[in-house]
Amino acid sequence: MLNFRPPVRLAIRLLCCLLCACAWPGLAPARELVVIVSARSPVTALEARQVADIFLAEAARYPGGAEAVAVDQKLGSPVRNEFYAKVAARTPESMKAHWTKMMFTGRGQPPREAAGNAAVRRMVAADPALIGYIDRAALNASVRAVLVVK
Repeated sequence: MLNFRPPVRLAIRLLCCLLCACAWPGLAPARELVVIVSARSPVTALEARQVADIFLAEAARYPGGAEAVAVDQKLGSPVRNEFYAKVAARTPESMKAHWTKMMFTGRGQPPREAAGNAAVRRMVAADPALIGYIDRAALNASVRAVLVVK
């Protein structure tokens, strides 16, 4: 065994504790999600309820009257689950029930899906009618954040 001086041993212990804390899944910092529209869209801000209505097919237009078309992340993705939990207070199971009811009654279809932050950002950037959600770290000038999901 190596014989380190006390300050070095303390530093090694602290480093080990820090590495363990970072590797522990429950201690990972929460991601910050943002709801985005194209940079060419006239929409500059939305409330959580307005976003939920669009993603739940309860509204098909932005507050100004322009068409609103939702784009989801892939089914089962952590980003998608967190988005619906925070914006619509829905679990994956309740979302499945919602869409089953909406499709059975002919009142709506689930949003189209894109595989990840970059794909959602590309789709939304290309069409001012689209609205999506991504990790804040994936933002760029092609899209505008209209709501920070808390």
